[in-house]
Amino acid sequence: MWVPFLIMLREGVEAALVVGIIAGYLNRTSRSHWLSAVWVGVLLAAALSLFVGAGLQWIGAEFPQRQQELFEAVVGLFAVGILTYMVFWMRRMARSVKQELHASLEAALAHGTRSQAYALIAMVFLAVAREGLETVFFLLAVFQQSRDPAAPLGALLGLAAAVAIGWGLYRGSLRINLGRFFRFTSLFLLIVAAGILANAVQALHEAGVWNHLQGVVFDLGTRLPTDSALGSLLAGFFGYQEAPTVSTLGTYLVYLAICLTLFFRLPAQLASRRRTAPVSETTE
Repeated sequence: MWVPFLIMLREGVEAALVVGIIAGYLNRTSRSHWLSAVWVGVLLAAALSLFVGAGLQWIGAEFPQRQQELFEAVVGLFAVGILTYMVFWMRRMARSVKQELHASLEAALAHGTRSQAYALIAMVFLAVAREGLETVFFLLAVFQQSRDPAAPLGALLGLAAAVAIGWGLYRGSLRINLGRFFRFTSLFLLIVAAGILANAVQALHEAGVWNHLQGVVFDLGTRLPTDSALGSLLAGFFGYQEAPTVSTLGTYLVYLAICLTLFFRLPAQLASRRRTAPVSETTE
């Protein structure tokens, strides 16, 4: 329950910030009459996300067992790829997201009245749909690899909390350190993604696609089974497997080693580029 809750909270707050930045800019520039177009874009993006999620869930349920394992592996790999990209995109672009949204708004509103409405709806739709589809694939991978019946409830509670936080930030009644929030939730999502990736490798083996490095590294099935309370918690948060193979454990550790190294090095690299940028400009 807690993993879907935190995933939905993180992604929901990110989407709410995008909508809040757009709505706030329209209010500040005396264009609040365009807010209805913003909500149309939000609703269309939400509808697309729900449609894609329901469709993928239905398609996966129709497959035989072996194909279901392959489908779960593909969804897991796709979810990890999207999530990893978005975590690092947010890490790199956090300082300029507001300016880019403002520039996109001005571009969308630079045409005739009808064109302005369509352009604004399309802009909001694309911005929110990106977050929504990312969340759909990530939650679908979690639901497929988890047997927690409360997982959907956790996702709904996370969405409700994200909407409340987004509304509070928009109205100015809530103050939180967004940089710290996204930093810690990004680390959490990378750890969850490592577990999804390891489970996807295991699903590939069960589908008969990957049969290498299948030696068991250790077996804690009698001491800490995944169906125990602690084992289930560890499996949900960290992708714990009671008897990991060389391929699953190796994939987990290599992914985390690469991603965490890049995650902590990226701010220093960006700061170095900002320091050297004026020098390079004056030498041209």
